[in-house]
Amino acid sequence: MPYFFIIFLLFLPVHRCFFAWTSTGDGHEEQPFVTDKKENDLSGYERNLYLYHESEEGRPRVATLVSSLANYSATVQAPTDPDGPDKAKSSPKLGTLAGVYFPCMQNIFGVILFIRLTWIIGTAGIVQGFCLVTMCCTCTMLTAISMSAIATNGVVPAGGPYFMISRNLGPEFGGAIGLLFYIGTTFAASMYVVGGIEILVNYIAPQIALFGDPAKDPEVLYNNLRLYGTGLLFLMGIVVFIGVKPVSKAAPLVLLCVILSIISIYVGIGLNWNGSDKLWMCLLGNRLLSQENSGNCTKEEGSALWNLYCKAVKCDPYFLSHNTSLVPGIRGLASGVFMENLGAWHLGDGQVVGKTMNAVDVETLDGPPYNQVMADISTSFTLLVGIFFPSVTGIMAGCNRSGDLADAQRSIPIGTISAILTTSVVYISAVFLFGSTFDNLIMRDKFGQSIGGSLVVANLSWPNEWVILIGSFMATTGAGLQSLISAPRLLYAISKDNLVPMLNPFSTLSASGEPTRALLLTLAICQFGVLLGNVDILAPLLSMFFLMLYGFINLACALQTLLRTPNWRPRFKYYHWSLSFIGASLCVAVMFMSSWLYALIAIALATIIYKYIEYRGAEKEWGDGISGLALSAARFSLLRLEEGPPHIKNWRPQILTLCKMNAYLAPKQRKLLALASQLKAGKGLAVASSILQGDIAMYTDEATTARQNLRKAMDDEKVKGFANVLVAKDVGQGIVHLIQSTGLGGLKPNTVIFGWPNGWRQSIEEDRSWRVFVDAIHTAAANKMALIVPKGISSFPDSTEKIYGHIDVWWVVHDGGLLMLLPFLLRQHRTWRHCKMRLFTVAQLEDNSIQMKKDLKTSLYNLRIDAEVEVVEMMDSDISAYTYERTLVMEQRNQMLKEMQLNKRDPSGVSAKSSMVIPTVSVDAPPASPTSSERVDQPCPTPAPTKSKKETLQEPDVENVRRMHTAVKLNEVIVQRSHDAKLVVLNLPSPPKQTSLGGGSNYMEFLEVLTEGLDRVLMVKGCGREVVTIYS
Repeated sequence: MPYFFIIFLLFLPVHRCFFAWTSTGDGHEEQPFVTDKKENDLSGYERNLYLYHESEEGRPRVATLVSSLANYSATVQAPTDPDGPDKAKSSPKLGTLAGVYFPCMQNIFGVILFIRLTWIIGTAGIVQGFCLVTMCCTCTMLTAISMSAIATNGVVPAGGPYFMISRNLGPEFGGAIGLLFYIGTTFAASMYVVGGIEILVNYIAPQIALFGDPAKDPEVLYNNLRLYGTGLLFLMGIVVFIGVKPVSKAAPLVLLCVILSIISIYVGIGLNWNGSDKLWMCLLGNRLLSQENSGNCTKEEGSALWNLYCKAVKCDPYFLSHNTSLVPGIRGLASGVFMENLGAWHLGDGQVVGKTMNAVDVETLDGPPYNQVMADISTSFTLLVGIFFPSVTGIMAGCNRSGDLADAQRSIPIGTISAILTTSVVYISAVFLFGSTFDNLIMRDKFGQSIGGSLVVANLSWPNEWVILIGSFMATTGAGLQSLISAPRLLYAISKDNLVPMLNPFSTLSASGEPTRALLLTLAICQFGVLLGNVDILAPLLSMFFLMLYGFINLACALQTLLRTPNWRPRFKYYHWSLSFIGASLCVAVMFMSSWLYALIAIALATIIYKYIEYRGAEKEWGDGISGLALSAARFSLLRLEEGPPHIKNWRPQILTLCKMNAYLAPKQRKLLALASQLKAGKGLAVASSILQGDIAMYTDEATTARQNLRKAMDDEKVKGFANVLVAKDVGQGIVHLIQSTGLGGLKPNTVIFGWPNGWRQSIEEDRSWRVFVDAIHTAAANKMALIVPKGISSFPDSTEKIYGHIDVWWVVHDGGLLMLLPFLLRQHRTWRHCKMRLFTVAQLEDNSIQMKKDLKTSLYNLRIDAEVEVVEMMDSDISAYTYERTLVMEQRNQMLKEMQLNKRDPSGVSAKSSMVIPTVSVDAPPASPTSSERVDQPCPTPAPTKSKKETLQEPDVENVRRMHTAVKLNEVIVQRSHDAKLVVLNLPSPPKQTSLGGGSNYMEFLEVLTEGLDRVLMVKGCGREVVTIYS
């Protein structure tokens, strides 16, 4: 029985625990411990993550943050009516084909393919044509690789390319290149409009031409392009104004026409393997003739050619000496014309298209042109590059739609690169196929005058030329509509970022979510391009803008790759910084190859916009690559600075300004910052710091407020630098810490500006202001830092004032040249620019003052410092009674303060404040430079009667008397010579090494005596090294 009882007792706790974990009753048995009823009301975060309760304050929870990131929408949101019914949000569903591949194909296959490609190949030849096309396609392919890396490194919102540049190179580059890309996209629409009208007027409906025959006068053609182009632009503007949906729905149909047109060309080349007898050209000798007025291409008397060339008194000499002939235009792949078309055939403006490049065949010798086909522009390889390059642009079409893609990070790389590969194959194959099929003469006939004004490439089309004509017209108008859709949205994205204030009106959307205002501006700029009326002028112009965009995209990718920022994690892995650099270099090369003038204009526009945005202060922190580059450059420079101290020629004041805060946590003496700003002609480091006395845990908010106020004061005084506030339990120790620890690596302050403690005499507590001041001097000297102490800072000028007069420098001891360098730096500022510098030095009885002055002038000349030189002779004299008395009063005051401290520490003593009167010497109204004899007769302050004679000091300390004597005599000379100076700069004497009560306060008294009667004084102590040199 006892054993069963023991087993039962052992089983009981286990049994109770088992039921405590498994019971599902209404009690507390669901938990192993008894808890309060309120525990069930807590959320899961409060129950399970209470350890991080304080960390979550003010921050979103993980689930909320992840949800917001996952549901981020990059589309342009239309304004909604808060009182209207809720509408289900439709998520973007465009895939790779519909969202990227087809739009890129539609934009790349534009007007140049149909109306200029044969002319470019015929003029450049197969070899140059292949190099030209390959170079342009390589440029866009490298750009697409860089763009894919950037696009897959996070979400790319609406604005596409502009967003890439601005978020990777900064707002200045983004705004400048974004605006140029906007202008380029707008002019691209102009080119498509003009190209479409050229197809319409020249090839589809020539009967609608006005102002004359376009075939006879190019200006007539250009005027028709301007007139009908304006009408077509108006119709396209109405379509875009209605909305994007009609254009998007028509895009597949347009692209289908383009693809069918290209297929028909390939089929036609195959069917004309052996050439065609349907297309003949008339030649006079080796000169190509227009079909108009050529008749049956014979020279018989009475024929059309005879009547044209012999209607004068005598026939044209070239006509008489050469025969006519008919040449087939389409010779076929089997003809071997490939070898004839290898070389280039560049002509000048007004030269005749001929079978040879002999002068007799291409020069008219000022004779009438008759019906000869002539070049309308001077061609070269570089010009053809500029004309062809727009035909490979359009690679940003998918990126522009990034907000409408279901998976932009997957669709943009695949769709864009696939589209470029497809179009590159078409263009490169066209170079070889056209060069192997067409006769060179017909390809160089830009407007098809020799074949009756028909489109050259349309004659290859199967089954009919109308496939090409309709397809080319649809391609140009469709590409123009795409440009008119993209450009306003790009302008809207730029204006929404508030980079250029004048563009702010274009940051609004209509009720339907369309950027209507931006569309109106786009149409106005596009109309300007239409009025140019010539594709050959528009093509190189817009090439510049696209090339600048592509170049900076490559630069952004290379920069981010080389910086290796932690946020640079593209999903697209097939990129390299060297490819991006090659792409950027290629873009710059193509820019200047196309037109050096247009390239310089584009660069100048980008620079102006960049500086404007920088001037307006685009305070955008987008984590761009330029900021990362600055960080990397700063790191590299800091590591270089660690290699050793800077050379004398590179020394500049790196200023640490110690500011005292008032009760409102604002700088008490803002003119200290003004002085730092005026000294910043050296362009060195500037740090403004302050100390708050207290505990950091309790003064966090105050420190933040003080730092903001200090930052604002620096901005007001135009001090470019850093603000820092330190919370310390002891002000003196805080200043010591600031002086020692401010800066990083080799970029540390080397100069401290410290205000004069005006109320040092009234301070009788343990933390005396003079002790803090003297400790700061010791700390600065120990850290080999220069010290600048302005006295009378309230009378110093603001940075907006202008001072006229003299800056007097009193060079008592050598300090490394800092005493002369500071006035030079001050005079670089507009406040002190009109002041002249006077340099005074003190000569003793044993010095040769004449030689001393001569040497000093030579030294200043070698130092390149302009100043008047004066040598002041201080004659030996006995110590005056005034000096003795003032020293005695000073020491008596220190003795009484010491006794007060002892009485305060002694509990049984009498209060020192009620038993003594502290003697002081007035410095607010000092005697006006009295002489030694006058000072004997002057009454001096006498100490209050003391309790015993032992406490009275009968004789002052000898060293104190000597120091006082120096201060009195030197002050007398300075006041006499510099009483009218606007600023006096003099050496700051070194303080005593032991900052005891007597030594520290005596030092302060000496400085007071030294600067009596002077309104503005800069006391300067060197850093222990030379800071100026005579060498270049």
